[in-house]
Amino acid sequence: MAVKHTPTGVVHNGSKGSKTGCGIDTKKHSDHWVNSHQKITCDKNGCKN
Repeated sequence: MAVKHTPTGVVHNGSKGSKTGCGIDTKKHSDHWVNSHQKITCDKNGCKN
């Protein structure tokens, strides 16, 4: 599953309501996050790998 940060357009590994692969808490500013099926674009460890 992927989750997209709408202000930046970056797609992370993870899902809304938890943490991304690179450790960002999607519960903070939850309105900035949407579940997505797009290709992951985050280059940080945990999302990319």
